[in-house]
Amino acid sequence: MDIRQATDHYEEWLRKQLTIIETDLKHKHKAMAKDAFSFLRATFYRWMQCWPQVCAGENEATHVLAIGDVHVENFGTWRDAEGRLIWGVNDFDEAYELPYTLDLTRLAASAHIAIRASKLSIHAGDACRAILEGYTSAIQTGGRPFVLEEDHLWLRNIVTGELRDPVHFWQRFDALATLRGHIPGSARKSVERLLPGPARTYRWVHRIAGLGSLGRQRFAAVVVHEGGKMAREVKALAPSACVWAAGGGSGRILYKPLLRQPVRAEDPFLQVKGKWIVRRLSPHCCRVELATLPKLRDERQLLYSMGFEVGNIHLGTRGAQTRILRDLKKRGAGWLHEAAGNMLQQSTRDWKEWRGSTKA
Repeated sequence: MDIRQATDHYEEWLRKQLTIIETDLKHKHKAMAKDAFSFLRATFYRWMQCWPQVCAGENEATHVLAIGDVHVENFGTWRDAEGRLIWGVNDFDEAYELPYTLDLTRLAASAHIAIRASKLSIHAGDACRAILEGYTSAIQTGGRPFVLEEDHLWLRNIVTGELRDPVHFWQRFDALATLRGHIPGSARKSVERLLPGPARTYRWVHRIAGLGSLGRQRFAAVVVHEGGKMAREVKALAPSACVWAAGGGSGRILYKPLLRQPVRAEDPFLQVKGKWIVRRLSPHCCRVELATLPKLRDERQLLYSMGFEVGNIHLGTRGAQTRILRDLKKRGAGWLHEAAGNMLQQSTRDWKEWRGSTKA
C-alpha cells in the first residue's frame, strides 16, 4: 500500500485503541507535508511497515526492548529524585521488542535529514560513525546515565541555554486558552496524584506537542503554587505502531518496562497510570529541540552521546550485551550509514508522495 493508504489504515486502527482529537490529526497531516524531518517524526507506523523489506539484513539482528520512534529530537532533560539534572531519551510511546539495529538506523536517518535541513552541520558519514561509536562504547562498558552535574559540562551548557529560559517557557502556557471541555476522570486523577496536596486549584489546557503522538488526548494542568508556576501533563497511550505493522490486534503497552529496566536515572514524576502517561513539565523537564541549542556546539559529541544513550536503553534487556557485541562484530564499518541511507530514501519518497497528494 502507498503512504496515503497506510496512513488511513493505521489511523483507523488507532481509533479503536483510544479517543482521537480529529482537529489535531489534521494538524499532523499538514505538518507531514511541511518537510522531510517532520514527516519522519510523524510516521513511525510507515517506518515499521517498510523496515523489514528495506533493511532485511538489519532486521535479523538480536532483539531488545527498544525505543522504536527515536530521532535526534527525542531527547530531553529532567530532574531525578535527588534533584540532579539528567539528559536522555524523552519519549517511549512506541516501545517494543525490536532489532537493536532499528533504533540506531532511525536515529541515524533522522540525523541525515536534519543535516539536509541545515539543523545539523556535520557530515552524514561522520554523524553515523559518532552514533555507532557512542552506542558501542555504552554496550562495551555497561553504560552510564547522563547526570549533568560534575560531568558532561559541555552538554549541560548547551541544554540550559537562553532559549529554554523559564520566562519564555511559561509564556507559552499563558497563551493557551483554558480548556472548558470534559477531561476524562482517570486522566484528572492521574494528574492530581502528582500535584502537591495544597495545589488543587489549577486550570486545564490542551497541548499540541510532538508529531508522532499528535491526535491523541493530551492535556496539562497549570497551577501557581508557592510563588511560581507548575505544570503536569497527561497523554493517552496506545499499543506501539509495531503492533499495527505486524497485523493489528491488541498489544501490551511497554512504556513502563522501558522506564524501569535501562541504565537510567529515573524521573520520579514520569509515571504510567493505566493508559495514561503523566509527567512534570518545566523549563528543564522537557524535550530539547535542535533549534534551542546554541549554534556553537560539538555536534559529533552530541550524536555520540545520543548513540550512547540508546545503548543505555538496550542494556535493560537481560543478556543483550553479549549478543549485541557479537552481532556488531559481524557488521562492516559502514552498515549504519548504508541502512540509514536506504530508509531515508524510502521515507523521502513517501514524503514527496504525501506532499503531492496533499496539494492535489
